[in-house]
This record gives sequence, structure tokens and C-alpha cells, in this order.
Amino acid sequence: MTESDPITLPFYAKVTFILIGIFMSIYMLYVGDEILVPLIFSLFIAILLNPMVNWMVRKKVPKIIAISLALLLAIIVILGLVAIIGAQFTMVAKTYPQLKDKFEHTITDYTQWIAARLNTDPSAVLNWLHSTQHEAISSLNGSIGHTLLTVGNAFVVIVLVPVYVFLILHYKPLFLEFIRRLFDPHHHKTVVEVLGSIKTIIQSYLVGLLIEGAIVAVLNSVALLVLGVEYAIILGITGAIVNVIPYIGGIIGFGVPMIIAFLTKSPLTALLVLVLYSVIQFVDNHYLVPYIVASKVKVNALVAIVVVLMGGMLWGVTGMFLSIPLTALVKVIFDHINALKPWGFLIGDDIPTLIRLPFATPRTRQSKSASKN
Repeated sequence: MTESDPITLPFYAKVTFILIGIFMSIYMLYVGDEILVPLIFSLFIAILLNPMVNWMVRKKVPKIIAISLALLLAIIVILGLVAIIGAQFTMVAKTYPQLKDKFEHTITDYTQWIAARLNTDPSAVLNWLHSTQHEAISSLNGSIGHTLLTVGNAFVVIVLVPVYVFLILHYKPLFLEFIRRLFDPHHHKTVVEVLGSIKTIIQSYLVGLLIEGAIVAVLNSVALLVLGVEYAIILGITGAIVNVIPYIGGIIGFGVPMIIAFLTKSPLTALLVLVLYSVIQFVDNHYLVPYIVASKVKVNALVAIVVVLMGGMLWGVTGMFLSIPLTALVKVIFDHINALKPWGFLIGDDIPTLIRLPFATPRTRQSKSASKN
């Protein structure tokens, strides 16, 4: 064996190295979440704002001013949405005491009704509910420090993201030149294709997500307004925000509107909320998402659910949101590397039309050779 001969590893060694690599990658993602999550968000926002910056630069606007104007416009839009949601939350907070009293009365009434049907003591059930509530409040008080720390970290992220976005847009030529020098000239064409696909996927995904979110918010709010449910606008907007989490957010968004409808209206209204929200989810999953959001993100449903759950384990709700676009970017890279193309095919949603295995098994080959003999 000479030095130029390639080293061939046995199958179990390859599997071992792959598993170690996957484990180390996941561990690094988990440990570095406070650094990676703001950077990924900033990169996505920078790619989204890049066409606006390029347009202003072509109009002879200085680059720093163009970046600042694009970033300022994005901040104004975000602050406007926060102001609208905050005003709705303020309205909800004013009526919270009455809603809490009605909730307690409703729980008491239904507890007594159930206890009468089951021939049990209603006071025992109520005492158990009160003790459970007390334990939950004690646990909540014990986690105030953790909550304050989380809020502090969120504030740091909010401050860092605009700075990251500005610097990414400003140093874009530096990053592109680094990528150009990183690869051999005969790979430049493939690198350009990968970068172009990544930019298209992120831009189309984020823009489609904004359009889909606005449509779902309007549909949710209109449905709740028609049913006469209180806080219809804030519930509709909140449901659209939660719906950003693929496959899971829509199910979570059912709960709060149904509870509010049950407390402020009637059980029938809560059931109608479930029916209307189910219709909205059907329209969203079968028309809005495929044609507006997922037209460029070709990830099959099984992989999407798995990566959403893994993203939630690693980075919480933020990981659930980022899981789909990051998986789509990984698929783009896999599709341009010959050794990884099968994995890119596995992630995608192109289902082959074969009704049998596309290759012959050893038993099949033996039977064919026997028939020839």
C-alpha cells in the first residue's frame, strides 16, 4: 500500500464516525445557541433586506446610508406590529379580573355537576384543584429569576440583531470573496449555484411566511368576530404567530380561543371556534403553505416534523421556526455534492412512482440465474 492509495474504512467504522460527527454537531448547536440563534436570524433578515439595499445603491445612495435606511424601515414595521399587539393585550389586561372570576365560577359549577353524576364529594375535588393551583403559583414564583434572566437574554438579542444585520450587509463583499478563495476555481460554478439557491429559498420562504401569516391572522380574526368572541383581533394575530411553527403551531392555536369562547359565550360557540379554525387550517395547509410558503422549500412532511421537534429540543420555539429553512439549506448543499445526493433526495418531497424495489435482491438474482440454467 503506497501513500497515494486511498484509505478504505469498513462499514462499521464509517457508521461510527458518522454518528460521532452528528452527535458533536448537535452538541455544538445546543451549547452555542446564544451565539448561533441571533446570527442565523440576522443572516436571514440581511438576505431579506439585501434586494432593497442593492436597489438603493444602484440609485447612487451611499452604501452605509442604504443599509441604515433598509434597517430603519424594518425596525419601524416591527415596532408597528408590536404596538398593535401591545394595544390589544392592554385591552385584555383590563378585563382580566372579570375573566378570572368567571373562569373560577365555571370550574366550580362543572365540578359540582360532574361530582353529582359520579356520586363524589365536590368539596374534595375543589380542594384538590385549589391545592394544584397553589403549587403551580409557588412553582411560578420560584422561576421568576429564570424568567428575568430569559427576558434579559432576549433584550440582548434584540439589541444585537440589528448590529449583526448591519455588519453582515456591510461586509457582504468580504464574505463573498472569502467563499471564492475557499474553493478551487473549477468549483466556483457550483458554489454560485448553491449560494443563489440559498438566497432564493430564504427570501421566498420569509416573504411567503409574512404573507401567509397576514392572511391567517385576518381569517382568524374575522371568524372570531363573526362568532362574537371577545379579544378577536389579539386572538387572531396570536394564532397566526403561533401558526409559524410548522405542523404544530396550528394545533396549539386552537386552545386559547376555544377557552375564551367557552367562558364568555357557550360550549356551542367553543365548538364552532374549533370548526372554523379547522377550516382555516385546512385552507392554510392545502393552499396557502404549498403555493405561498413551500414553493421553494422542498422538504417532505416526515422530515419536517422530525426536524421541528429536534429544533424545539435544541433551541425551543426559535428552533422550531428555524428548523424548516435550515433543513432546506442543508438539502441544497446535499443536492450539489455527489456523495450526499441520496440524503438530499431523502429530505425532499419527490416521491418516485416505482411500485417495487429499483434493484434486484440476491434471492432475485439467484432465481434468475437458475432459470437461465
